[in-house]
Amino acid sequence: MRDEPAPSTRHLRVRRHHGYTVLEFRGEIDIAAAAEIGPVLDRVTRHTGARVMIDLRPVEFFDCSGLRLLYRGRARVLERGGRLGLVCTHPLTLRVLRVTGLDRLLPPHPTPDAALAQSEAASGAP
Repeated sequence: MRDEPAPSTRHLRVRRHHGYTVLEFRGEIDIAAAAEIGPVLDRVTRHTGARVMIDLRPVEFFDCSGLRLLYRGRARVLERGGRLGLVCTHPLTLRVLRVTGLDRLLPPHPTPDAALAQSEAASGAP
């Protein structure tokens, strides 16, 4: 049974892109935004083999609450044999990812298609 996409909110837009559920984080990702995004992230990562992409391009501010969301999403997807891609182009957010080392665990890509290409190559899929 497939879940229907969640309705868009102030901090999150959910859509489909080439078989992936895309969680587009928006605006300021802080503790309040994380409380809004967390349940949706948990819902889309609960299935075995989930294919999820997190798009941070519309993010204006990103703190440790956002990092926790990324770590949690990554852990849940890996536990269930799924795939997770990250899209990010904002220089300050990229710096946060680099300083924390998360960029090595979850490499950011400039576009959803670039993230898909990397995910497919890493999995050995055609």
